[in-house]
This record gives sequence, C-alpha cells and structure tokens, in this order.
Amino acid sequence: MMTEHVILVDAHDRELGLMEKMEAHQKGLLHRAFSVFVLNDKKELLLQRRALDKYHSGGLWTNTCCSHPRKDEDVEAAAHRRLQEEMGFDCTLEKVLDFVYRADFSDGLTEHEFDHVFVGYFNGNPEINTKEVAEYKWMPLDEVKRDLQENPDNYTEWFKIIFDRFYSHVKD
Repeated sequence: MMTEHVILVDAHDRELGLMEKMEAHQKGLLHRAFSVFVLNDKKELLLQRRALDKYHSGGLWTNTCCSHPRKDEDVEAAAHRRLQEEMGFDCTLEKVLDFVYRADFSDGLTEHEFDHVFVGYFNGNPEINTKEVAEYKWMPLDEVKRDLQENPDNYTEWFKIIFDRFYSHVKD
C-alpha cells in the first residue's frame, strides 16, 4: 500500500513541505485538509459513520467526507475525488469557508488542519465504500445541531468544531 503524505502549511495555507500522514498527526503539525458537507433538497445533511477500523475516530458520525489533498492536487479536485472514493457519487461543490483548528485525541494523535470547507447538493443514495464508511444517514440540520449538544461523544472532534461554522453559513 502506498504511504500517504499530507501537505504541511503555515497559518495562511502556504505550502511548507510534505510529511507522512501518521507522522504529521503524531507531531500535531499544521497541514492542508478539506471537509465536504452534502445537503439534499430537504436541507438534510448526509452524515457518515466512520469505519470501525479507521486509525482514529472509528465508528463516530461525521460530515459527508473529509481528507487531505495530495501533492500538486487542487483542494477542490481532491474533495471531488474523495467524495467519489468514500460515498460513491460526485456533485457540484462550492467552497464556503476555511479556517484552522486543532483537536487532540487520547491515542496521542492530533488533527491540526487548515481546513477548506465545501458544500454540495445531492438527492440520491450513496454507494458507500465500506473500508471507509460503516453507514450513512440523512439528518435535518436542526436535528444534527441538537444531537451534537445531547450526544457529543457520538461525533468526531472535527465535526463538533466545524459544524457550527458550517451551520452559520447555510442558515444565513
């Protein structure tokens, strides 16, 4: 299997170099990432539950998909690639915001990302890649917001951070 690398960046998303993905997460170094939120015409959000054997946050609910672009890969092109790889479909995406966040995990790994957030629209049923995704569900935005408050341990750390920013954007 090919070793995955992430693009190290500064706080302004300027590229600093490459590092093996696990090493970057062990050292907590800032790297480029993206998060995709897909809505349907009913304003429901497509959530995925991460596969149980993911290297962290396995079995937790999160946004439609997220990952890291490869070297010399445009961030939006990477978002389209990963949406197809994880959820089995593609759709038009619009970049709505970017920001830096940091989330530390009990296993010693850290997500420290310059995150580009995209929103898309889709009205079908995904064909999930079960190596990446355990299951999916469509959920109204207000229910997601409420469930995040009532059951935060069911969700990934980054989703808890990103959701309010995303919610503010789409509710305006």
